[in-house]
Order: sequence, then C-alpha cells, then structure tokens
Amino acid sequence: MEKNRQGYISPLSTRYASREMQYLFSDEHKFRTWRKLWIALAECEQKLGLPITDEQIAELKAHAEDVNYEVAEAREKVVRHDVMSHVYAYGQQCPNAAGIIHLGATSCYVGDNTDLLILRDASKLVLRKCAQVLRNLAAFAKAYKDLPCLAYTHLQPAQLTTVGKRATLWMNELVEDMENLEFQLGQLKLRGAKGTTGTQASFMELFEGDEEKVKALDQMVAEAMGFARSVSVCGQTYSRKVDAYFLGALSGVAQSAYKFANDLRILQSFEEMEEPFEKNQIGSSAMPYKRNPMRSERICALARYVIADSVNPAMTAGTQWFERTLDDSANKRIAVSEAFLAVDAILEIYINVTAGLVVYDRVVRRRVMEKLPFMATENVMMEAVKRGGNRQELHEALREHSHAAARKVKMEGGQNDLIERILADPLFPLNREEIEAQMAPEKYVGRAPSQVTEFLQEVIEPLLARYPDEKMQAELNV
Repeated sequence: MEKNRQGYISPLSTRYASREMQYLFSDEHKFRTWRKLWIALAECEQKLGLPITDEQIAELKAHAEDVNYEVAEAREKVVRHDVMSHVYAYGQQCPNAAGIIHLGATSCYVGDNTDLLILRDASKLVLRKCAQVLRNLAAFAKAYKDLPCLAYTHLQPAQLTTVGKRATLWMNELVEDMENLEFQLGQLKLRGAKGTTGTQASFMELFEGDEEKVKALDQMVAEAMGFARSVSVCGQTYSRKVDAYFLGALSGVAQSAYKFANDLRILQSFEEMEEPFEKNQIGSSAMPYKRNPMRSERICALARYVIADSVNPAMTAGTQWFERTLDDSANKRIAVSEAFLAVDAILEIYINVTAGLVVYDRVVRRRVMEKLPFMATENVMMEAVKRGGNRQELHEALREHSHAAARKVKMEGGQNDLIERILADPLFPLNREEIEAQMAPEKYVGRAPSQVTEFLQEVIEPLLARYPDEKMQAELNV
C-alpha cells in the first residue's frame, strides 16, 4: 500500500501505539460492536415478547462481522447521520430483519454503549501492560535490593538507599494507578436501553406500558454485553464524568511513568544507570559518542500530552446542558481515544526499557564512597564519644572538617580528605582502620533490602497474581 504523504496521519497510529490498542478504537471494532448491540437488543426484546423471529435474529448474526462500509458511507452522504446510515446498510444485508434493527433505540444506544465497552476493554489492556512493567521492575528490584546508592532530597545527596529500594518507589506509584483504574472498572456500568432522553419512553410504548418488562430489557442488555448492571439514570448519554474519571486514571499512569523516566534520565547523566542501547543505535547526528536516553525522553514527552489531555473530559462533563448537548462529541472522540493510545505507547516503551535496564555497579559504588565520609560522621562521633570524647566538641570539630573537605572538593577540584582530617585531629582517638570500619555503605541503608523483599511479597505478588504473565513484548521498534 502506498504511504499517504499528503495528508496528516497521527503519529500515535504510525509510530507509537500498539496494534491491539489501535484496533479497539478502530472503525471496524466500533461498527462490529454496534451490530452486536443491535443483536443483543433484538434477542432481549424477543425474550420479553416482542414479535421478533428466530429467523430475523439468525439473519442479523450471519452478517454481524461483514460490515458493508461502502453502502453505509454512501447513505451517510445522503442522510448525514452515521447511525441511521449503518442501520440502513445492515438492513440491506438483512432484508427480513430490517424492520426490527434498532427497535426502540436512540443513537446513543449504540454510540455510548460502544464507547463504554471500549473504555472497559482498553482499560483492561492498560492494566495488563502496567502489570508487565511491574513484573520487569520486580525482577530488577530483587536483583539490586542490596546495592547501596546515594539517595537524594532536593537533588542533593542525603543518605543512602539501595538501587532496588528506589525501584520500589517507581513500582508503588504504578500500583496505586492500577488500583485506581481497577476501581473505575469496578464502578463502570453500561448505559443500557434508556431511550432518547433517558426516560425509556419508546420502550414503554413498545411494551404497552409494562414497566417491569422495560426494566428487565435494560438489565438483560447489560448482561448480554458483559456488564452486571446498567446506569440507574441518565439523560441522552451516560454521564461524561465517566470519561473524566478514566482519563484521570490514565493521567496517573502517565505521571508515574514520567517520574520513572525523569529519574532514569538523571541517573544516566550520572552514569549510574542506562536505558537499553542497541548495538547500532545512533545517539547524536553530530556527536558519535553520545548515548542519549531517547526512550525515556519519549515517555516524558507522551506523558505530558496525556496529563494535559486529561483536562478535556472534565471540561466536557461540566458543560453538558440538561440531558445532553452535542459539543461533547468531537472533543470526546479525540480526547478519550488519544489518551488511551498515548498511554499504551508509554507503556510499550516502559516495558521495553525496564526489560533491559543497565546498572553500572562500580560507578554507583564510587559515587557512594565520595559522599560516605560525610554521611558517616555521626557514627564516627558516637565511636569517639564511647572512648571519652565530648559530644558537642566532637560535633563542632566534624562540622568544621566536613566543610573544609567540601571546599577542597568544590573549590580546588581535589579529593574528599575528610578521613585524613579526622585522623590528624587529637579529639578523635581512632585509627584509620577503625574509621574506615564506619565506611561500609551497607551500614547506612537502613531497612531498604528488607523493605524491598516485603514490598514484593506483600504488594506485588498478590497484584500480579491477578494478571498472569503473558510474555508481553513491546511491538514497537523503540
């Protein structure tokens, strides 16, 4: 197929999002789902006594998948209505059933219910991919749970943590995002068969005022489409707050991925860690030595888009007049689909990066040892106190020595000579071996290794048990 080079094509479909996610938002999936909804409606109406034959339903099922797009598109040019165009096209394939297609329904019966089905299935795909990220990071955290590294506050070295413990921070935020999205899925209901303004007036007419049958139809349709229930009340559409809730959850995923990717970009600058780098990958067109964190940068770029995009459905939800206005439609079909496609792209890259993280242990160790003398001063002070020293005098001496050593490093570019300064001070009755005994990084990581083990066992393993390993691989050449 010749590539279209003269019209705009979204990079979400050509460069970033997976085929599976793209399919969920495709026309083919949408229009096939419309037909499934029409079949479900006809079957439920038949069970409740309307004069719909088995032959009519069989005819509808025979053409559930082979949508005659050309007929529908030609009809839409005439009537300017997408739903009625597809009702007409379906009827052309099913002449015996043409009269009962869409019986009693409004356009939102297929439009909104399909959107809710897509929300459900797209969210489940996001959750599976989040689980794969966690699976990758869990293996990484376990492997590096004991490796001491510098921990930072204000991007300044603070104390020590471990590489594995830091990974649990990335994981924990993604766990919270998954729990949020799972909650939204647990609350999700089908719009059901509610009629034009949500009053079910058309169905009351069909069933001659039998409210119990109208209520039963609504519930039966929901169950037929895999939902436990439909919404209690609605106007013409399901509440647009639902879209806001789901995009809020997607924004959370984007925020967590952003945090991870930003941290990794900084660590790559420190030369402590790197994202995967292919054998023939080019980092810069001008500088052959460059190893740019382009995958992490792409995560950040797409994450910003999702976070900004999540405001759209919130504004739409707040501006719906009474039972419905159509200014939701154009915005909604872009904002919702692109949020899912972009998050899918983020997770594809996130999976790829976390499957191949590189740690430079010796660099990590060297950077720890450059700062550890400062961090070990409290232990040195306590050891000197045990031998008769005055705690306040020792504290002041260590403060002066630490600042002098820092000046030597920062102002002169020299080595950290704090240990030599302490050895030369008669206030400290300690020899080099005794001081260096306080310089084992493992003494300063607290419970970090145990916290990793506990987090994996108590939080990650139960969560991943709900998402069996599907050996997901990134489909994109990232």
